[in-house]
Amino acid sequence: MSTPFSTVETANFVADWPPAVVAKSVYKECIEEENRHKWIESEKAGYDLGEGCIQRWVSEHWSGYLRARWVEHLQGKCFWVELDRGDFGLLQREFQDQQDLLDVILDQLKTGKENLHVIVWALASGISIEPVHQILKALDVNSRRLMHRFERTLLEDRGIGQ
Repeated sequence: MSTPFSTVETANFVADWPPAVVAKSVYKECIEEENRHKWIESEKAGYDLGEGCIQRWVSEHWSGYLRARWVEHLQGKCFWVELDRGDFGLLQREFQDQQDLLDVILDQLKTGKENLHVIVWALASGISIEPVHQILKALDVNSRRLMHRFERTLLEDRGIGQ
């Protein structure tokens, strides 16, 4: 799991980055997404659905939301400050000769599929497993997970990870 940079480290890094790159916070943007979801669902229901609506969004959408942000980071489209600085733009530097395969793998990962799903797909499709393995190893999806604030709170309430 990546460790978020301090505000000073983030400011220094972003200040040195090309101006066309947008730097954002996964957590800050997530709060906006949660509130948008809560507003839409509350409007449908005719009353404020409260914190429970946000917790449902987290359980149903957090993983996919984070995966999509991670892919943007890897593609160099948006610098997400909580994600690994070295991963930013990785896909612009690597696998240019395997772009079609990379796109299919990324599409699967963005929809929440795991490495094993991708490997099974490759084998069933008759695709050489070596380039698939190289891409999955470089992406290292399993070490790129961030906890949502509700997950951290739940663990802290249970006395885990303190």
